[in-house]
Amino acid sequence: MQKTLALVDDPLFFKHVAPAGHPERPERLHAARAAIAEAELDLRRLDLAARPASDEELARVHTHAYLHRLNQAAGRSGYFDDDTFYSPESVAAARAAAGSAVVIAEALIQGTANFGLALVRPPGHHARPDGAMGFCLLNNVAVAAAHARAHGVSRVAIVDFDVHHGNGTQEMFYADPSVLYLSLHQSPLYPGTGTLAEQGVGDGRGYTLNIPLSAGADDAVYGAAVERIVAPVLEAYNPGLVLFSAGFDAHARDPLAQMQMTDAGFRALVRRTLGALSAGVGVGLVLEGGYDLLGLGRSLRASLEGLGEGPIPQIPATVLWATHERELSRATAAAAEIWKLA
Repeated sequence: MQKTLALVDDPLFFKHVAPAGHPERPERLHAARAAIAEAELDLRRLDLAARPASDEELARVHTHAYLHRLNQAAGRSGYFDDDTFYSPESVAAARAAAGSAVVIAEALIQGTANFGLALVRPPGHHARPDGAMGFCLLNNVAVAAAHARAHGVSRVAIVDFDVHHGNGTQEMFYADPSVLYLSLHQSPLYPGTGTLAEQGVGDGRGYTLNIPLSAGADDAVYGAAVERIVAPVLEAYNPGLVLFSAGFDAHARDPLAQMQMTDAGFRALVRRTLGALSAGVGVGLVLEGGYDLLGLGRSLRASLEGLGEGPIPQIPATVLWATHERELSRATAAAAEIWKLA
């Protein structure tokens, strides 16, 4: 039976108007839309309407005080920090972005779709419980994960492959074993978090898993990280829902980082991750970063194609892979200490 991809998109996301020269610009969505149109997918497409996230949905991960401050910015322009801007429609767009991630989660939970894509901006994974940060106003993927938990999904996994560490998402679930947060990211790099030592606290210890990689990591490095760490941990955790924080700024063309991923690497990353899941587990992608338009489009297309059936693409080892062997070994050991990986 043909599987279904649910898609949420809305013109409102273009009304989050960037200052001149800012990398998080509306044109990113044009590139993403073109990629979807060109993708060779053996999936039925289901278009779903965006809606604003409710205060109740947002308050599961954000403080009431911050939501009040955010609402006060509606209809105005300014900056929450040096690089996190807002324009008159930004608060409405941010609420719709978080709501779109919720819509995708609901479709996956209810079985309306097998896969989902929230094609949103502003992005979300840097947004903290009490504030905006790093281009992000509301933490879209965290709102969706918390919504899934509130509606009966006992274990949710968030796999964050944006090149920057999702400090906000980590903070929101740092003590919560019902949400597993796995992040592959460049280090050192903004925001400076995401070390191996950051593993969660209390009952949540071990349910935050960071895989920091130095500049230059390519398809083979990411592939090895997924094969050695991400896939076996997901198999052990056995989530009922998986959400990707789908940032494409680890692409070799991206101007804000120094990784060497290609389209094929993103396809393999998604495909191998799916191979670690139990049958019938819903998988949603929530758009995060990716600031080279060609790199973003190609990588998103490849990732969607990675949702399809067929063998897992093989990425051969490279010289770059060898230079990251120590980092991969340390990350594997840190994961094995808690997850008893073979």
